[in-house]
Amino acid sequence: MPAQSLETDAFVLLKRLPTDSFQSFTVFSPTHGLLVVLQRISKPRAGGKSGAGASVPLDLFDEVWLQLESSNQGHTWFTRETRLIARPTDIGRSYDALRFASGFAALIVRNPVHEDSREAVAKLLRESFAAFAAGPRPDIVHLKSVYRFARYEGYPLKEQWFPTLSAADRAEAAAVLNQPLAGQTATVEAVVRLQRRLDDYLRGHTEFLLD
Repeated sequence: MPAQSLETDAFVLLKRLPTDSFQSFTVFSPTHGLLVVLQRISKPRAGGKSGAGASVPLDLFDEVWLQLESSNQGHTWFTRETRLIARPTDIGRSYDALRFASGFAALIVRNPVHEDSREAVAKLLRESFAAFAAGPRPDIVHLKSVYRFARYEGYPLKEQWFPTLSAADRAEAAAVLNQPLAGQTATVEAVVRLQRRLDDYLRGHTEFLLD
């Protein structure tokens, strides 16, 4: 059977431990959903240069253009060419930003996105990773991102989750979810409480896999 090929933009959501020859990733494509991608590890040449050619080594949270090929009907894809679109390197400068961004990326990996929502989720990933890299409150970015993802997947959070909150928490949640990051005043404790309540709802009333 001839090899399949495709070209797509994608976001790198999961990076596994490398083997001797390949680095394995899970990426999210707005046109194809989740893909398992293998990139050959370049061997250094004499003089310290790698043999990677025009391709860019992939890294976690990258937004990239990929040219891929599969010989096993799309179960895994090998990179033929990679081009970097955006790399939010500042995520790695903060432990909390890295922890929350990794958690949100893993949530997408555990919950395959409905075809109708893929474009919206790709936009959400772009905005969320940029906010994790730039903002001082990754806990709020994470809460807002999980909330928006659940909404895109069709869960009626306004109708079902909000009424379960106390009046004070409803006001806090509305402020956190609707205000820009620059205007946020919620305490860390309040965000932890709201995130816990949202997670409890998603576990009890949806098919989301959180862990």
